Amino acid sequence: MRLIFPVFSPIFEAQNRIIRMAQFELIMPKMGESVAEATITKWLKSEGDKIEADESVLEIATDKVDSEVPAPKGGILIKRLFNEGDVVQVGSAIAIVGDTAEASAPAPSVPLTSPATVAPAAAPAAPAASAAPVTTQISPAAGDRFYSPLVRTIAKEEGISQDELDRIPGTGKDGRVTKENILAYLATRGTAAPVVPAVASVAAPAPVVSAAPAPAPAPVAPAKSNIVVNPGDEIIEMDRMRKLIADHMVRSKATSPHVTSFVEADVTNIVKWRDRVKTQFEKREGEKLTFTPIFIEAVVRAIKDFPGVNASVDGTNIILRKDINVGMATALPSGNLIVPVIRNADQKNLVGLTKSVNDLANRARENKLTPDEISGGTFTLTNVGSFGNVMGTPIINQPQVAILAVGAIRKKPVVIETPQGDFIGIRHMMFLSHSYDHRVVDGSLGGRFVRRVADYLEQFDLDRAL
Repeated sequence: MRLIFPVFSPIFEAQNRIIRMAQFELIMPKMGESVAEATITKWLKSEGDKIEADESVLEIATDKVDSEVPAPKGGILIKRLFNEGDVVQVGSAIAIVGDTAEASAPAPSVPLTSPATVAPAAAPAAPAASAAPVTTQISPAAGDRFYSPLVRTIAKEEGISQDELDRIPGTGKDGRVTKENILAYLATRGTAAPVVPAVASVAAPAPVVSAAPAPAPAPVAPAKSNIVVNPGDEIIEMDRMRKLIADHMVRSKATSPHVTSFVEADVTNIVKWRDRVKTQFEKREGEKLTFTPIFIEAVVRAIKDFPGVNASVDGTNIILRKDINVGMATALPSGNLIVPVIRNADQKNLVGLTKSVNDLANRARENKLTPDEISGGTFTLTNVGSFGNVMGTPIINQPQVAILAVGAIRKKPVVIETPQGDFIGIRHMMFLSHSYDHRVVDGSLGGRFVRRVADYLEQFDLDRAL
């Protein structure tokens, strides 16, 4: 055996290397700048199914968009690493894919590496060494409880055993342990040094369970108990997208101190110009001309004047964005909201903006947007006027620092100043509501920006050529 093993070991290793090279991990794609995880809504392929290159393997969803994950190359789906309904961190492996020969590879791979264990008697001789990896071997699931790849990685790096991890109360979906839960636990775990060595004792774990995790569930329990359900009330569980939107909005309010400035703009010239050219525009371009691209054009011009609103905050650093990527909040038939992004909006003319607005809005309602089309926004515009509202106080779309809401256009009597004197006339008026992050955008910048947008709208050329 000793003579044969060295001769064949390169062959064994080569075969193993081929098997490993034949496999690749299907990775959860990046779904946007502020999106760290996605939910698997449906597996389109089962284990053992053949997959063509660029063929969709599963459907995923975030608070922004539903999408499909294609395979970068063809092969056989060997292993699904998560189930439907699981929340997976961006960048994590979600499946193992191999070529056709891979289906039979796992079975022979065991004996190929088995010669390395020629001396089986040595294994039981070192019980102390085998105990160490046990404490850091974390299972993806324990009973009905699922642990994300991020949580498992932190647990392994910090030497948290499976038993210890199972005792940490979670505030995530279905009681899952979140990154915040495990980090909060680690912050106090260090103060109780005997915790790890005292795992064998019954009394030692008691203070660990009550020390750090106890505050986490405290805010959750009273929330439900304080709600009184009266006879005739209907209880409707939020759908997946609504839950994620709710979380996104709460985090935005918790992150950014919101301030809102209001300006009323006279958009009479815009209304008259659009009424005059919209039929000709549609015949020539095959697109309906709405007010939204005109508003976006004014926003882009104002951002160039005040680039401080086209930014993000990273700790104590302000990131001024070079690109001007305008998100446009779009209502879906379900009542939910999505924000597709017009990239490099400053490089498009009115026709280009119109085509982008119409295309993104239509595909958003048909659930056909790609992840790239709802990520990377640097400023957001929302049209509350489309619902008949005159103004609103929009919530910032993180990690941006500002959002502008445009209200309904209404005819109003307005005092008009002329060199010959003032008079009252009927004008088309619209409120602009600008919400901004007061950590980095003060009232001066936020107020002057929205005023500049209004100025550009009011100075719109009534004789502008198409």
